[in-house]
Amino acid sequence: MVEKLTAAIEETMETQVVFTIPIFGGIPVSSSVVVTWIIMAVIILLSIIFTRNLKLVPDKKQVIIEAFVSFLRNFCRDQVGEKGMRYFPYLSTVLIYLGFSNLIGLFGFIPPTKDLNVTAALALMSIILIEVAGIRAKGTKGWLKSFTKPVAIITPLNVLEIGIRPLSLCMRLFGNILAATIIMEMLKAIVPVFIPVVFSLYFDIFDGLIQAYVFVFLTSLYIEEAIDVEE
Repeated sequence: MVEKLTAAIEETMETQVVFTIPIFGGIPVSSSVVVTWIIMAVIILLSIIFTRNLKLVPDKKQVIIEAFVSFLRNFCRDQVGEKGMRYFPYLSTVLIYLGFSNLIGLFGFIPPTKDLNVTAALALMSIILIEVAGIRAKGTKGWLKSFTKPVAIITPLNVLEIGIRPLSLCMRLFGNILAATIIMEMLKAIVPVFIPVVFSLYFDIFDGLIQAYVFVFLTSLYIEEAIDVEE
């Protein structure tokens, strides 16, 4: 039983290579990349289906998608304010992607957010956007000056925060999704099948959606802070 459990955990933590592209000595393509392609294809397909034949008098399908988009817009507006709504497309896209990524375990796929490379890339994109937003709002001089606030003595800490933020975003998302996946594998290995199904409702649905929300919430919070210009 212990050996079976250990093997299941090791298999969960291992980055699986699905196939290799035969150029430049072989480029390995991991399962997280393949699953991300699947997620992108599903999102694009759903976008086409839900946005075809839009009407002035909406039908039930159009009402649902309009309500969903309104929810995303209101969520982003509450976090970043009207000034930050130019970043709504990025925030909503990341939220939808993470929601799909964290729920895809219900269909037997390994969530791509279990791969540290994926969460690190997302965190890096977010932190670059945050700093660019700060430069756009304050100008380069004002952005540099913001590192000296509230007092100049803490400037090194403010500079260090540029690296700490993506690290915290990355490790929080990666750690929670990996831990949930490991727990589910442990449950499948040691208890009857119906018990993992019950726990899956929490780890694959509730926890997955919460982690997507937390990642985007923190990103939007950092953006709001970056674009806040003192009068």
